[in-house]
Amino acid sequence: MRRSSCTAPRSFSTSSALSDAYLERYGEPARLEWDGEISDAEWAVATYNPNRFHDVTLFILDPGRRIALIRKPHFAVDVWRPPGGGIKPGEDPTEGAAREALEETGLHVQLRRYLVEAHAVFRHAGRELPWVTHVLLAETEGTQLAPDDPGEIADARWGTLDEVAGPLREILLATDRAFWRYRVALHDAALQAL
Repeated sequence: MRRSSCTAPRSFSTSSALSDAYLERYGEPARLEWDGEISDAEWAVATYNPNRFHDVTLFILDPGRRIALIRKPHFAVDVWRPPGGGIKPGEDPTEGAAREALEETGLHVQLRRYLVEAHAVFRHAGRELPWVTHVLLAETEGTQLAPDDPGEIADARWGTLDEVAGPLREILLATDRAFWRYRVALHDAALQAL
């Protein structure tokens, strides 16, 4: 296996600290390994913050078991996914996940379970970028979606778990983008863990 020219020890310790914190608080997750070649545009997105090699994805369910979905401005109109983002250095992992939920959906959430810990290697032009995604189940009593940052979130809506497993899955795969194939693998593993 080739070594990455993008490794940053701080990012790995941050990701490891997140894994430990979520494991201790929310239980044992399913494990996922993913490896794939990504495009120039995807590499630029993944490396725009050189100190970040992780993200948290939130499966936020309301009392009716609907799932919160977001669309970013650069997504195609029919591309939706569960919200998430990065935990800031020094930020409590639970508070960081709750902050991301509030920013991207306007919802106050309670984290319930650690669903998936995914370790990915994104490859591009002979380089490797290790990445870790933590998928968490969260619940909310809220029903009004109101993203806080219109520059980052174009829209939010409620969907169903069946929609994530079916039509939205097919839309993401049809884009033929590696990042969406990775998201589909995450969603599949999280749905299986629910």
